[in-house]
Amino acid sequence: MSYSVGQVAGFAGITVRTLHHYDEIGLLVPSERTYAGHRRYNDADLDRLQQILFFRELGFPLDEVAALLDDPDADPRAHLRRRHELLTVRIEKLQKMAAAVEHAMEARTMGINLTPEERFEVFGDFDPDEHAAEAEERWGGTEAYRQSRRRTASYTKEDWKRINEEMGAIHGRMADLLAEGVPAGSAAAMDVAEEHRRFITRAYYDCPHEMHACLGEMYVADERFTATYEAVRSGLAGYLRDAIVANTARHTAS
Repeated sequence: MSYSVGQVAGFAGITVRTLHHYDEIGLLVPSERTYAGHRRYNDADLDRLQQILFFRELGFPLDEVAALLDDPDADPRAHLRRRHELLTVRIEKLQKMAAAVEHAMEARTMGINLTPEERFEVFGDFDPDEHAAEAEERWGGTEAYRQSRRRTASYTKEDWKRINEEMGAIHGRMADLLAEGVPAGSAAAMDVAEEHRRFITRAYYDCPHEMHACLGEMYVADERFTATYEAVRSGLAGYLRDAIVANTARHTAS
C-alpha cells in the first residue's frame, strides 16, 4: 500500500510543500516514485513522518530531528530531557503571563494606580487601559464594576504581583487536575472552582455562585479569555467552566 503526497499531507495535517521540503533535505524521502516522478509513501514512511512531527511539536529543529532519527550514536532520551527542561521553563512563564492577562481583563483598569514602569512589570506587554472603555460599557452600571473599581484603585505593584501569583497557583492546580484526568464534576475540581470564586470575591468584587457560573460561561464564549486559559493547558477553559457549573450546583441545590 502506498500513498500520494496529497494523501499523506491530509493524514498528517501538514502541507504538500512541507513534505516536498522534507524530501529535498533528505529528512523524509519517499520510498517509491511513479514513472512520472510522483512521490509515493509507504507505511514505513508514515511511521518516520509521525516521529518527525512528534519531535517538531516539541520544538526540535530539523537538523536535530534528522540526527535523532539517523545517527546511531544519538541519545533521544538526552535530547528529550533537555527539551523537557526548556518546555517546563516556558510553561511556567506562560502560566504567569496567563494569570496577568486574566487579572488585567477582569480588572479592566478600574482605578489601577500604577506607574507605567510598574504596570509593565506586572502586566508585561498587555495594556489593560485598552479594555477600560469596553469594561465600562459592558459592566459600568453594575455593583460588581463599582466594587472592583474601588478595591483595585488602592492596589500597589506588590498587591498586583501577589494577586497574579495567587491566580496563577489556582490555574496551575486546575490544570493539574485536567492533566490527571480528574472529572470536572469531581469534589477536587469543584473545590478548586470554589477557591477561584472566593479569590475573585477577595480581590475584585462579591461573586456569588450564580455570578461565578456566568463568568465560567464567559471564559469559553469570549475568545480572549479562552486563549488565556488555553495558554496554560489545552482544554482548561472548558474544564474550568464545567467545574464552576458543578460547584454552583453543589452550593445552590435545594
